Amino acid sequence: MIAWRLERHDELGSTSDECIVRAKAGVAAGLAVQARRQLAGRGSRGREWTAPEGNLNLSVLLRPSRPAAEAGLFSLLAGIAVAEAVAPHTQTAPMLKWPNDVLLDGAKLAGILIDAVPDGERLDWLVIGIGVNLAAAPEIPGRCTTSLSAHGGRLAADDAADAVLAGLAAWHDASAERIREAWLALAHPVGTELIVRGAQGERRGIFAGLSDKGELLLRDKDRIDPISTGDILLGQS
Repeated sequence: MIAWRLERHDELGSTSDECIVRAKAGVAAGLAVQARRQLAGRGSRGREWTAPEGNLNLSVLLRPSRPAAEAGLFSLLAGIAVAEAVAPHTQTAPMLKWPNDVLLDGAKLAGILIDAVPDGERLDWLVIGIGVNLAAAPEIPGRCTTSLSAHGGRLAADDAADAVLAGLAAWHDASAERIREAWLALAHPVGTELIVRGAQGERRGIFAGLSDKGELLLRDKDRIDPISTGDILLGQS
């Protein structure tokens, strides 16, 4: 289990950037940084993450004893921790979408950002950034967003941080197989039609599960390919 050292700030530029600075300075694992207002949040693939007050802005610093190739598993386990934290507060079951989204009724409730630095074949440090729309849903071009409050849920940011940290601690040392199984139980089913948009263009196929490293497996006819990055659209969106 992790003994978190939680710092709560009224305002920061980016909780993940704060954790990265501390990681480079040699700070031990277990640091957690929460900001009630985040002025320069980051989303995946360089996008801005807007965080109205009342939402959760949380990042944690870990130094896991895992191969660097397994860094992607932490996006999965963070998604599980977020889904478990918000599920008791809404009648709509959260659903996970690879690699880093938590959805309610198909709309984005939360996002997860991983910053990882290897030391040879092992991880030196890893920062997980988590943003959850508790009170309000910011607009994201081309994406449908929602908030917990829009589904009748009420969860204060400080309470959400405590619940997510408890979940992260519980899942931190789980095996890769257990993480994959738990994620798949909360995610879009195997067999779901997917569109993958990445640097090499757009691909369509069928969700075929997860690799040992947490990569998405995309089936196209008789071929299954691992996907390590990209924007995923469910169905024929």
